[in-house]
Amino acid sequence: MSNSIDQALKFQQTALNLRAQRSQLLASNIANADTPHFKARDIDFKNALGQAMAGRGSDALPMAASSSRHIASPAPAAYSSAQYRTEMQSSVDGNTVNLDVERAQFAENAVQYEASVTFINGTLKTMQTAITGQ
Repeated sequence: MSNSIDQALKFQQTALNLRAQRSQLLASNIANADTPHFKARDIDFKNALGQAMAGRGSDALPMAASSSRHIASPAPAAYSSAQYRTEMQSSVDGNTVNLDVERAQFAENAVQYEASVTFINGTLKTMQTAITGQ
């Protein structure tokens, strides 16, 4: 039974993980807004989600295990699929961070993250209702 629940929530779980990784990447862009020669990066969410659902993760090497009792490592971060943003306005120091764009992308990502969490909560409440009948 738990396997069917895992399958039912796999898409949302994968989307949440990617949204969390994208939040970290966008926060890094905002934090480095004044760093000379820093290049802003972002994840193509649709492409990264498609690859993750198809079982194709990043190009990172898997963790080596010397024993069959080692715990498997979690899926690698989507940072390898992160792409540099196109520069909207050139700066003297070579930094490509546009704070307006980064803040807007961060806010949009946060709203979509919250929507995914709400969807998962609704799905779990529906399952609980089906199990308990209340």
